Amino acid sequence: MKSLQLTHQRACAVGNNTWLLAIHPDIGSIMATDGGSSSLGLPCVFSPKSRQYLALCAQDGRLRIWNTDIKTLNQEYVPSAHLSATCTCISWGPCRKAKEGPQRKKRKSEAGQVENQVDLLALGTAAGSVIIYSTVKGALHCTLDGGHSGRVNCVQWHPEDCLLYSGSDDTHIVEWDLQTGKARCKWKADRASVTSLCVSPDGKLLLSAGHTIKMWDLETKEVYRKFTGHSTAVTTLRFATMRPPDSNGLYFLSGAAHDRLLSVWQVREDGKDKNSVVSFNLTDEPQHIDIFTSNSKEEAVRLAVVCKDGQLHLFEHFLNGPCKKPLSPSCTVQMAGVEDSPVPVPLLAAALTTDTHSLLLAYGNHLQPVMERVEVNTAERHVCLTRDVHATLSLTMETTVSKVKTPVVNAKSKVLVPGLPGHQATVKGALGSEKRKGTDAKEMSIEERLGKIEMSAEKGVKGTPSLQTDNFAVLLVQGLESKDANILNKVFQTRKDILIKKTVARLPLPAVLPLVEEITKRMQGHPYTAVLMVRWLKAVFMLHTSYLASLPDLVLQLGVLYHMIESRVKMFHKLTKLHGKLYLLMTQVATSDSGNKVKDVDHTAKLVYEEESSDDDDASGDEGLPDEDSDVGGSADTGAVGGMEYRLIVKLFIK
Repeated sequence: MKSLQLTHQRACAVGNNTWLLAIHPDIGSIMATDGGSSSLGLPCVFSPKSRQYLALCAQDGRLRIWNTDIKTLNQEYVPSAHLSATCTCISWGPCRKAKEGPQRKKRKSEAGQVENQVDLLALGTAAGSVIIYSTVKGALHCTLDGGHSGRVNCVQWHPEDCLLYSGSDDTHIVEWDLQTGKARCKWKADRASVTSLCVSPDGKLLLSAGHTIKMWDLETKEVYRKFTGHSTAVTTLRFATMRPPDSNGLYFLSGAAHDRLLSVWQVREDGKDKNSVVSFNLTDEPQHIDIFTSNSKEEAVRLAVVCKDGQLHLFEHFLNGPCKKPLSPSCTVQMAGVEDSPVPVPLLAAALTTDTHSLLLAYGNHLQPVMERVEVNTAERHVCLTRDVHATLSLTMETTVSKVKTPVVNAKSKVLVPGLPGHQATVKGALGSEKRKGTDAKEMSIEERLGKIEMSAEKGVKGTPSLQTDNFAVLLVQGLESKDANILNKVFQTRKDILIKKTVARLPLPAVLPLVEEITKRMQGHPYTAVLMVRWLKAVFMLHTSYLASLPDLVLQLGVLYHMIESRVKMFHKLTKLHGKLYLLMTQVATSDSGNKVKDVDHTAKLVYEEESSDDDDASGDEGLPDEDSDVGGSADTGAVGGMEYRLIVKLFIK
C-alpha cells in the first residue's frame, strides 16, 4: 500500500490532549486500495440520546458494553449458546425507569437520575431467539423464543409501548410484548428474508425490507406503501423526518448490500412515490448510520455513515423535493496509524452530537475498540486523523461488574487454576485449630527437610530424570518472554508427540501467538530444524485453533508462515514426478544388468548311461536284416542298426 502524503496538517484539541489532523487529497483511493479489510459486519451500536454506552458483539460471541465517557469496559455478557447461536443484531431500547430490585434507598439527588436511564438491550441470534439484556441489573432480563424458525436479522423497539419487532429468514415479522414475554402478533412480510426493520418516530408505521421495501400500518398490519429500487437485500432503514405522511413531508432512507448509494424515499399523499428522490454517494456498502432527523423543511438532515471500508462520510441536506444528481459527502474522515508507512485504522461506528463540529468515534477492532470525541472541521472535504491505536487501548474493567474472588481452601485439597503450574499458588487458609496461634505444630528443621528431599529422590526413577510436561511449559513461556535461544533449543529438541501436545495444551493463551512467531522464524532455517518445528505447529493448530480464529489480525500474523509453506510445497509435486521417473529408469537399468550376468551354458553331458542288449533282442534283430552281400543299404549303416548296441545318453543342462 502506498504511503500517505499529507498535504495539510491542523492541530485539534480534545480534552487535555492535542491531536493532529492531516488532510489528504486522495483519501478515497487510498482506502479503496486497502480493500476494506477492517469491518467484519459485526453489530456495533451507541446508546440513544446520551451516547454514554457502546454495545458490540465480537467474534467470540460475547456482548461487551463500553462506557464512552471513561473509556472502560462496563459490562460483559456471555450468552449460554454464544458459539452455536451467535449474535446477529443489536438494538437499544428507549430510555425508561429501570427497576433494580430491593436495594438501598436513593437520595433525592439520585432519584431524578433514574428516570431517563438506558436499560434494555435486544439481541437477535442465529438460532431464531431474541435475548433481552438489562444493563442496570447486569443480567439477562428475558428470552423470547418460539417466534422464528430461522436466523433473526433485525430487531426494532417501539418508541412508546413495551413492544419489540423482529424480522427473520423465515420471511415473518413478530411483534413481541415484553410485559408477558410472548409473541403478540406474527405475519408474513415478503417472499424473501426480512433483513431490516424501522419504526416511525410516532410509532404508527413500520418499514420492512428484503428485496422490496414495505411500509406497514401497525394498527391493521396492512401494507401502506411499497417501494422498489434495490437489486440486492436492503440492510439499512432509517426515518429521516418526523413529519406525518399526509403532508408529503415524510422521508426515509435505505441502504443495500454491495450498493454504494444511500437512497432517500418520499412518502407522498397521492401515492406517486415509486422512485427515490435523493441519493448519497458512498465509497462502499453502509455499515453503521447515525442520523439527526428533521422537524421542518427549514431544518437540514445531518447524516453520518460508516462504510464497510472503514471510512466515515458526513452529509447535510435539506429534504424538500427530488434531486437528480447523487450528492457527495460534505466531509470524509479516515483514521490512520502513526507508523512510517501509515496503515488505515478502521472506523466501527460514529455518533453525531448537538455540536456540528463534534463527533463520537469508535475505531480499532471489536475486541478492543477505542472511543474518542473529536472536533472535525467539516469545511475540509477529506480529513485524516492519525492515532497510535496500540498506545490508546485500555482494557480496564469496573470492579463492580466483574469481581474476582480467590477461594480459601484446606491444605489437603488440591485446586486446579488456569494458567501455568507453579505461577499461581492457592491461598491456604487456617481452618479449625490452625487459626489459633498454638505451638502444637513443631516447625521442621533444615536437616529434616533435606532428609525428606533425599528420601523422595531415592523413591524416584533411577537415572537422570527427564523434564516433566509442566516444566516444559514453564521453560517455553520463559524462553518466549526472554527470547533466550538456549532455553528454546532445549525445549524444541524433543521429538515425543505426546510431550509436545501436553506442553502446548498447558500454554496460556497470550503465549500462543509468540510461539507461532518463533516457530515461523525457525522454520525458515535448516530443513532439519523445520521438520522438528512442524510437529509443534501441528500441535498448536490442533489445540488452539479457536483462539487463533478469534484474532482480528490473524491474516497479518500468519501471512509469513502461509507464504513460506506455499513456497516449500510449490515444488513438491514436480519433485514427486521426477522421483517417479528416476525410479522407473533405475529399475530398467538394474533389470538389464542382471540379464547380462547370466553364465555360459555347458553343453557337455554330466551323465552317460549304456544299456546292454539281451540275446533275444539280438536274434530278433538279425532275422529281418539283409545279407552282407546284398546291395540294399550300406553295410556299415545296416550293421550299426542291427549289431550295435543301443545307447541312451542323458544330457543335463545346468545354468
